[in-house]
Amino acid sequence: QVQVMESGGEPVQAGGSLRLVCTASGLRVDSPAMAWFRQAPGKEREGVSCISSSGDTDYEDSVKGRFTSSRDNTKNTLYLQMNSLKPEDTGMYFCAARDGSVDYFIGGCPTRTYYAYWGQGTQVTVSA
Repeated sequence: QVQVMESGGEPVQAGGSLRLVCTASGLRVDSPAMAWFRQAPGKEREGVSCISSSGDTDYEDSVKGRFTSSRDNTKNTLYLQMNSLKPEDTGMYFCAARDGSVDYFIGGCPTRTYYAYWGQGTQVTVSA
């Protein structure tokens, strides 16, 4: 049974930092393609970053230079380091995984339909 679980979200003041952690278990591949998405109240879920099996990353424009995604394949764990947080970063952050490997992405991150497995989310609230 595949399980995806996020942690690390909490209230933080603007300008602060957080590190989100996602663990994935039960997948057939050792280094699955994974991603972070977020959803603000009343808005569509949007992609934040994606990471390939080899560690190639891409980011949504508004977080470039502030957020960094990385992975530890020995632990099947994905991280999202978020610096210089802004109130508009507030939302529920979801980790997603695909039970397959890909070395790199062409043309940006895949859409949400590319990922079959999702966590329950972890709340990030950034106050001004």
